[in-house]
Amino acid sequence: MRATRFAAATALLALSSACSSGGLGGSGSDEDKAIDSGPGQSSGAGTSNNAANPNLGIGSSAGGTSSGIAPGPTSGEAEDADSSAAGGAPADPSKPVLPVNPFVITAHDPLSTFAADVDTASYDIFTSSVQSGSLPPAATVRLEEFVNYFHYGYEPPPAASEAPFSIALAAAPALDPSTLFFRVGIKGRVSAEEKRPANLVFLVDTSGSMNAADKLPLVQYTLTEALAVLDPADKISIVSYAGDTAVRLAPTPVAQAAMIEAVIAGLTSAGGTNGGAGIELAYGQAEAGFITGGINHVLLCTDGDFNLGVTSNDALVELITEKRKSGITLTALGYGSNPNDAMMERVSNAGNGTYSVIYSKGQSREYVESRLLSSLDYIAKDMKIQVEFNPEKVYAYRLLGYEDRDIADNDFRNDSVDAGEVGAGHRVTALYQLVLAGGALPSASVAVAAQDGELYSGTAQVQAEDYALVKVRYKLPDATEQDAALEVNQTLAADGVADAWSSLDGDFQWAYAVASFAEILKGSPYATKSALNTIGNIVNQPFHDGIVEREQFRVSFAQASSLLAE
Repeated sequence: MRATRFAAATALLALSSACSSGGLGGSGSDEDKAIDSGPGQSSGAGTSNNAANPNLGIGSSAGGTSSGIAPGPTSGEAEDADSSAAGGAPADPSKPVLPVNPFVITAHDPLSTFAADVDTASYDIFTSSVQSGSLPPAATVRLEEFVNYFHYGYEPPPAASEAPFSIALAAAPALDPSTLFFRVGIKGRVSAEEKRPANLVFLVDTSGSMNAADKLPLVQYTLTEALAVLDPADKISIVSYAGDTAVRLAPTPVAQAAMIEAVIAGLTSAGGTNGGAGIELAYGQAEAGFITGGINHVLLCTDGDFNLGVTSNDALVELITEKRKSGITLTALGYGSNPNDAMMERVSNAGNGTYSVIYSKGQSREYVESRLLSSLDYIAKDMKIQVEFNPEKVYAYRLLGYEDRDIADNDFRNDSVDAGEVGAGHRVTALYQLVLAGGALPSASVAVAAQDGELYSGTAQVQAEDYALVKVRYKLPDATEQDAALEVNQTLAADGVADAWSSLDGDFQWAYAVASFAEILKGSPYATKSALNTIGNIVNQPFHDGIVEREQFRVSFAQASSLLAE
């Protein structure tokens, strides 16, 4: 992805807002390459200006009928929409607020580069919204966070592997076999060793805006539940912030649970929100309890309503970016029905942490029991993924999601560029829609022009017989900013491409369906609500029975489908 293309891509989306679309997928910039989750394209020779007529399938419309979904705004409009999305209107798929990734002509740019992302907040916001009877704000829909919410059966790395993760590649024709879907799956190692000692600081927003049942009381519940999964020697600190800030609990061993619980119970909400001062104080407590070789982490618990002191997203990001140099990371936990999604995503990325949203006691327990420790104990940091496609095999490609995790192609081996963190047992999944050599772009590309231009002049690393070369660059958790990153790679060879959709495993089909659904919620110019029946058929397959998180999705999907039909 080339960083200079983002503005051009968003402008293309805006210019095409009056055009019709006929498939499910994404459009945006080469630097934003995103995954499409819907077939519905037909084969045949052609270029980006000579699209074939679609067949009916996920993300397609029979006979090229318009989906009625217009592309997103310019980049400036997208930023404004994102910053206010938490309090905005529910998603309206006819009015998308953010650009999505386009097809990229491989001969022009064979490289797709992005940072790993294991956040789940976007999916959390979706489930919370539909349980409340509304669709999520479209600006909060990040396709990769929908897909990465779910567990997949990727094999872990062998015990003898130097890399702390495995790479699983798979590809097969979509329901319409004129395009190919390609999955990159990464599975982090689950350490057989005991958990590293932890020094955790809970930074709790106690301002007046937290005076709601799904805010401060739920924060208190989360903190109390967390004590059960920590070791007695782990240390807890609690810092509160409102109009002023206070250390409610200095670093204290979890063994003193009664003292910690009393402090948690004593938290009350009132006043304004001086989050910047709270962050400064929380990092001070983390430094006071710092454990060399341990987990040193700040957990920000807030609805994100900062209105005193440092309040701009840019200033908060700058502050946290500087603080992470101390080896202390930060996670953002959003509370309430409208958390400040834009702010919390940015500060968690800056803090080398993750971002989740807590909206009920049941979901709080699930987060604490299944995600808290893995989100704190990293097996790799600054992970970047670069996929190099072979133009002799692949005419064009499109990455689904990861729009805001894009990295310039020439920064892949620039180890000073921040990227994503991956915890123990975490999974990272990326999906691509491919048009093979000799094929034609889907008809939706008439509305959103493919990224094309001068022929790529760089040196190819992918072998002539392979479809793609996947490169993963990362640092080990204890590496410094000056340490060189490590790199591994894996190829998608011809024997790695299945001959039919039915050959795809159930996990791949599930990811495909979830991505397709996220495209509809986001308002992708490739998306069409007519695909909902096909998506429903996939997610209701017996293969997924008994998997709790998938059965829960079925319920949320049915609720959202009804709302989309209104």
